[in-house]
Amino acid sequence: MIYDRFQQQAIDYINQGHSVIVSAPTGAGKTVIAEHIISNSIRNKIGVIYTAPIKALSNQKFRDFQGQFQDNIGILTGDVSLNADAPVLIMTTEIFRNKILDEAQSLTKYSWVIFDEIHYIDNPERGTVWEESLIFMPEHIKILALSATIPNIDKFAEWIQSIRQKTVKVVVEEKRPVPLHFFFQCQNEVVDNLAKLKRLARGCPNKLNTLISYIRQKNGLPCIYFVFGRRRAENLAQELYGQDFLTPKEKNQIINLYNNLCERFDLKAERSAQELYPLIQKGIAYHHAGMLPTLKEVIERLFTSRLLKVIFTTETFALGINMPSRSVIFDDLRKFYGRYVRTLKTRDFYQMAGRAGRRGIDKEGFVYSRINPKRINFQEVKRIIYGRPEEVRSQLNTSYATILNLYEKYKENLYKIYPLSLHYFQSRKHEQTEALRLIEAKLKLLKELSYIKNDSLTQKGQFAKTVYGYELILSELYDQNILEQLDEFGLGIITSAVVFEPRKNQHMPGLSKTTRKIKRAAEEIHAELKDKERKYRIYPLSKQPYFHLSSTMEAWLRGTRFDKILQYTDTDEGEVIRYFRMAIQILREINEAKVSSQALREKIRETMRVINRDIVDAEKQLREI
Repeated sequence: MIYDRFQQQAIDYINQGHSVIVSAPTGAGKTVIAEHIISNSIRNKIGVIYTAPIKALSNQKFRDFQGQFQDNIGILTGDVSLNADAPVLIMTTEIFRNKILDEAQSLTKYSWVIFDEIHYIDNPERGTVWEESLIFMPEHIKILALSATIPNIDKFAEWIQSIRQKTVKVVVEEKRPVPLHFFFQCQNEVVDNLAKLKRLARGCPNKLNTLISYIRQKNGLPCIYFVFGRRRAENLAQELYGQDFLTPKEKNQIINLYNNLCERFDLKAERSAQELYPLIQKGIAYHHAGMLPTLKEVIERLFTSRLLKVIFTTETFALGINMPSRSVIFDDLRKFYGRYVRTLKTRDFYQMAGRAGRRGIDKEGFVYSRINPKRINFQEVKRIIYGRPEEVRSQLNTSYATILNLYEKYKENLYKIYPLSLHYFQSRKHEQTEALRLIEAKLKLLKELSYIKNDSLTQKGQFAKTVYGYELILSELYDQNILEQLDEFGLGIITSAVVFEPRKNQHMPGLSKTTRKIKRAAEEIHAELKDKERKYRIYPLSKQPYFHLSSTMEAWLRGTRFDKILQYTDTDEGEVIRYFRMAIQILREINEAKVSSQALREKIRETMRVINRDIVDAEKQLREI
């Protein structure tokens, strides 16, 4: 195989035994480097761990690599465990971090870890997991880190090198294999440079059909249309229903493929699959997190078949999932970032724009941005597209479970861990002082609540160190013997409440008497915890449990069909499945806590068995390869 310059450089470093960090544009071919490590490792009987930021990407990598490397590939996420003893094990970064802290001895057989999308260390919600993984990773494991373009890659590598005391080689590729050509739709005209954009007359709204017709005329299909809202994706797809993108031959092919896939994934009777059918016949589809996971997979397979010509999708479609197209459209250049709407980061823009231009097929990729001058000004557009990508910054926020695991190992010396962090490496003195204060505050709270006594973890502390993210609420329920008293229904209700995050103004359905009792106990515990966290100035506060899915969970545990349980909630069906799978992950962590009683474990195993059936069973979906 003939490699590109940056691929060859990285492979040479790997062959010399170095850890490597690669920064290259989306679609440049970073996966080839990972495949080299996997092939070599299988040949030499060396273990490899491949971590991905989201489960969808983990699942896709499992399918891709299994096609290449057969039984040498396994997967371990919160809701899937297939071939877990395989020499190459794919997992989410959370699972890897938990293994490092809870069962480091299980990692002795692995010589490499591949961090896909390592710039995710910058993610406010989950970035801390990457940082903790890098700090606490066993010394014998070498690193391949793959990243989108980040300008502070050298400093980032310098930090990794400083904590691991081993050379980390940096490989940078700035050139895209397929160059991008930028266009703008403004005042319902399409122009190909910013100077023309400034001169457009005001007053004429952008029309979707105008833009799609322009792209079609320029031979710019297939096209991925990025939207920052699920309903918007569906509405735009319906708006395009008047256009038909398929020849009679393609129409027959896509109908047959769609029907076969729906049958294979047991979707024939699903209303959502039937609603998509008229669009599919015209080469149009939508794809977002609110859809059934199996239906999303069907859409992905249709897209890779090249029969789908226009897909309206949210941004997760851009994250590592190998779905290139000839053109990419941005519905807007503003999106919701956690607490507020702001203009897109340059790095996020190129993560999505990088899907334009198929290597080996297209000479260039086309990127269209729809501009509304009332929402965004010329300078902001220029900054997003032509600005320097943002530096990766630490998002360290050490969890209670991490602190408990570290305390068990290092006692009061755990404070010496913080100076190893990227946060310490990047921060000013006052920021370092505040980060250390926060760790101290969490430790004081854990001692006050008797998770730690006489320099050792108590039974409650032992329980808490295994349930990442929801430690305090679940551990207090455990300590007060409430978990022990719950039946299978109660365990399903409380775990779904702990993980659930309602949308703004989301409706809370009526609750059964049992659920109201559980809710009262959980909310009392949470109120006390919140007061104590505020006393110690700990932030963010522990998440509140929300019981919006309780009736849905009860119905599912009674054996009700999935389409029938949706009447009890206004949550999207794909989200219901996601929360049910998250509940299973929490139940699994409680089951694995050494201090959980045999009776509690038996109830948990039964609860997991009943929840994890039919469409909720993530392993079943992966077995349908």
